Amino acid sequence: MQADKLIICAYHNVGYRCIEELVRQGADIALIFTHEDSPTEEIWFKSVRELAERHGIPYLTTDISLPENVERVRAIGPDFLFSFYYRTMIKPAVLEIPKRGAFNLHGSYLPKYRGRVPVNWAVINGESETGATLHHMVEKPDAGAIVDQERVEIAFTDTAFDVFNKITDAAAAVMARAWPLLREGRAACRPMNLAEGSYFGGRKPADGRIDWQQSAVRIYNLIRGVAHPYPGAFSHLAGEKVIIWSAWPVEGTGEPGRIVSHRPLLVGTGAGLLEIRSLQAENGDEMSATEFITDARQFT
Repeated sequence: MQADKLIICAYHNVGYRCIEELVRQGADIALIFTHEDSPTEEIWFKSVRELAERHGIPYLTTDISLPENVERVRAIGPDFLFSFYYRTMIKPAVLEIPKRGAFNLHGSYLPKYRGRVPVNWAVINGESETGATLHHMVEKPDAGAIVDQERVEIAFTDTAFDVFNKITDAAAAVMARAWPLLREGRAACRPMNLAEGSYFGGRKPADGRIDWQQSAVRIYNLIRGVAHPYPGAFSHLAGEKVIIWSAWPVEGTGEPGRIVSHRPLLVGTGAGLLEIRSLQAENGDEMSATEFITDARQFT
């Protein structure tokens, strides 16, 4: 019996791990679409391109939805199409080609946190759990029927990086379970109720600006939600941009943005105090709060 033929669109650690799992199970991957790394982005994750090269799998770094690539996919005639953290919307003309379906691995417990950067949003919003979901791809993003999903805990001390690592493990576990069932035609298919979920857009570095009128917990969640390797949460002190990489909410009161103590470095918020533990002045090096010296008294 001839093996099912796969085309995969993938990037980042989730893409890397899911492809690794399919290779481990002996899947016939005919072609991989991935991305060129952006020169403006900190590349801290594994390379799908290098994984493809190591296993001798053909790959392209051009958009799968380009007309010439649609024809290329049609000529291959895949049984399955998978998208693992691919950053470009895949057009319906592509989704209709695979004989047995097109599937996406999303980094949230759908239908919650459909859309962009779901891990960061979940941490910023103070969620206690999220997950990884494999679902059918349809024209509307992250809206197709659910095949399998796995929850992951978000600890109050977790950064978005910590949660992303948990989701990467969960994604690989989902694929380990789901691929044999998909291959055998026995996979579950549960319609997604979008009314029970939420949709979020992408984030820009400017969205990391701290609003000191918010509570210490809300500000702390923003800080850990955009900490390394992401651009960081920031404010201004004496006219200079300062990135706050690590902090902790504590009890107390103070005028929002006002430094009430330098040792430890405590700042007033809309509710509670925020203890800043590490920070970085613009064009400077990251340092602990105990190393940071300033006469300024107000973050803005």
